[in-house]
Amino acid sequence: MRIILFLLTNLAVMLVAGVILSLLGVNNYMTSNGLNFTSLLIFCGVFGFTGSIISLLMSKFMAKRGTGAVVIAQPSNHKEAWLLDTVAQLSKEAGIKMPEVAIFPSHDANAFATGWNKNDALVAVSSGMLERFPPDEIKAVLGHEIGHVANGDMVTLTLVQGVVNTFVMFFARIAAYAVDQFLRKNDDEGSVGWGYYIATFVFEILFGILASMIVMWFSRYREFRADEAGARLGGKGAMIAALARLQSEHEESHMPDGMVAFGINRGKMPTLGELFSSHPPINDRIKALQAL
Repeated sequence: MRIILFLLTNLAVMLVAGVILSLLGVNNYMTSNGLNFTSLLIFCGVFGFTGSIISLLMSKFMAKRGTGAVVIAQPSNHKEAWLLDTVAQLSKEAGIKMPEVAIFPSHDANAFATGWNKNDALVAVSSGMLERFPPDEIKAVLGHEIGHVANGDMVTLTLVQGVVNTFVMFFARIAAYAVDQFLRKNDDEGSVGWGYYIATFVFEILFGILASMIVMWFSRYREFRADEAGARLGGKGAMIAALARLQSEHEESHMPDGMVAFGINRGKMPTLGELFSSHPPINDRIKALQAL
């Protein structure tokens, strides 16, 4: 499952960048002799990284709007005060600046972290988790999310997505050009027809689906690292207990799809299988913690 909010912003930025680059003539990678691979790679790199980087810069805004998270400016009750104090303590131990702390309305037990760098992040927990989970397990979950921030997972995910975008666009255009030239039987060689643009769209979808497995592999890998951070900062037993409680609830997450890959609870297994899952199975995560 892709990070939908992230990719929608990515797509919008790429479309705008495409119009601007076309007006400036920067996307002139088509010559009378065919494709100029160097120019094409530069073109795809600009598109691929522009969308992902701007999406990263907008990640906190997207997260707040997508989940309805409310940042705690001044605690209004004991739970909010405890939440702020706990995040401050964990952030200090992890060596990062205190992130914004928010609560989002959801019965599901979940939490997420996002932000464009580790010293300008957002950590949020659901109202359901605050109501049902004991403090030591919430602390471990917060340690997990602080681990995401301290490890720079959001930035690394953006770079991975930028590289993936670049090569998906690059190879999609090469394949589309080959198909277009075959269908046109090499008449007016070097130019392209409508078949090129249609084929480009189709190949970008196909290659994008395959490339998403790379992004999801990294997403699963970073969950194990964040679990280790949760165990280190909040206690191994508490981290295991929190994951076991998440497993026992057997609830499908109602967090917006675009934020699922940033959360601790992935919810329902994607129907396309484990290769497209943003999170590893909770049982595997528990076993990894037990083996530490």
